[in-house]
Order: sequence, then C-alpha cells, then structure tokens
Amino acid sequence: MSMLGYIARAAIAGAIALLVTTVLSAAQDAQRPLTRTPKADAAAQKRMAITPAKSSAKAQTKKSSAFALAAEDPAGKKEHHLILQVNSNDPAAMNLALNNATNVVDYYKETGETVKIEVVTFGPGLHMLRDDTSPVKARIETMSLSNPEISFKACGNTQANMHKAENKDIPLIRAAEVVKSGVIRIMELQEKGWAYVKP
Repeated sequence: MSMLGYIARAAIAGAIALLVTTVLSAAQDAQRPLTRTPKADAAAQKRMAITPAKSSAKAQTKKSSAFALAAEDPAGKKEHHLILQVNSNDPAAMNLALNNATNVVDYYKETGETVKIEVVTFGPGLHMLRDDTSPVKARIETMSLSNPEISFKACGNTQANMHKAENKDIPLIRAAEVVKSGVIRIMELQEKGWAYVKP
C-alpha cells in the first residue's frame, strides 16, 4: 500500500475517533437533568468551570491515541520485533536460534501479523556468520531467501578482533550485515521496544 493510502487510513481512523468522542459526549449531556434548583445551578456552574478542561483534555487524548494507533499500523495489526542473540561458537545454540526465528515467523504468518527478527552475533558467536567457519552457513542462506523478515547482524568489533588475532581477513556469509557493535545493536533495539531472547 502506498504512503498516501496509509495517511488516508490514519485520517479516517482519526475522524472516526473524533466522531465517537462527540457522540459519547452528546449522550452524556442528554442524560443530565433539565430541572434545576438554586443548589443544582451552583453545583452545575462549579462543574462547568472545572469539567470542560478535563473533557477537552480527555477528548484530545482519545483523538491523539486514535491517530497514534492508525499511524503505527493502519490495518490495525501490530508488527512484532524480536532480537535473537548468539554469542557462543556452539552449533546447537546456533541451530536453536534459527529454529526460534523460523517458529516465530511461521506463527505470525498464521495469525496474519508481521514480525521482524534480527539475529545478532558477537564474540565467539560470530562464527555463525563467518563464511569460512559457520556450521549453519547453508541453512542461513536458505532461510534468508525464503524469510526476508529475518536479518543477520555481525559485530564489527568482533570481526576486527578476529582479524588481528588470526592475521587474515574474516569473510562473512552473504546474508550477514556488519554493525559496529553487536551489544550496542541489541541495546538500541531494546530501547526501541524490541523483545530480546538469548536461546
């Protein structure tokens, strides 16, 4: 769907929220008694001095929430975000991370919702994405073709340290994307609300 379509949906959602707020406010006004006594008039005037600001604030909050929800996901479906950390050179842990990624993607495909997954490697876990040492290289290449919602991040700091220790270039598989620091990548994604799992 085009950006214009998303904006149109957001505007419609906001208009609906405003209409619902207006109808609810009118319904509440219709339920107030019409007969007044001097005491009721004084109480009503006191309420009117305080209530409009509160009602206006509530209506504005409802409108803002509707716009925020519409802008977040115009179709009304949430996009989920998951980080899977791999920091050990253990084929079983690497395969477990890939199993988790596949299971999560399959689950959200069945529910009709979307998910983005980042497998972030650092330390000894970088071997998962090394072209020369990865025990799961073929599996990752197959997964990256069939599941574009899964991406693989390699820690640049770890790659540089391995280069120094081994005195050679550290080649990565095609699906890998280098980030400056794997740990910082995880931290920044968590700050944005991504769920974090260490298999």
